[in-house]
Amino acid sequence: MSEVAITRAEWLQVCKRSDLVANSGVCALVGDRQIALFFLPDQEPQLYAIDNWDPIANAGVIGRGIVAEIDGELTVASPLYKQHYRLTDGQCLEEEDIKLDSFPVAFEGDDVLIQVDQ
Repeated sequence: MSEVAITRAEWLQVCKRSDLVANSGVCALVGDRQIALFFLPDQEPQLYAIDNWDPIANAGVIGRGIVAEIDGELTVASPLYKQHYRLTDGQCLEEEDIKLDSFPVAFEGDDVLIQVDQ
């Protein structure tokens, strides 16, 4: 696992490693934003963070989506209309003009830290 230099002033603790579900998503409230966190322990990196809001379905559901690999890219399928979003950058594979925000996220010991512009 790669290590990230973290300055606590720039990063926010959002949860503990034990709050995550392996190979699935959970949702965290960061300020007034819902962020979908995905923990994939067999991948590198292991942790991804994208916006939880699905702009096509107009619902906060991305964290409930199914994780899959498509053409070598890790994605999550929206549970409502099944569009696929890349976990690395939030780009929708089916609609090139739609992209979810993605966020730097890392482990520091058992803490899950995220960097979000407030």
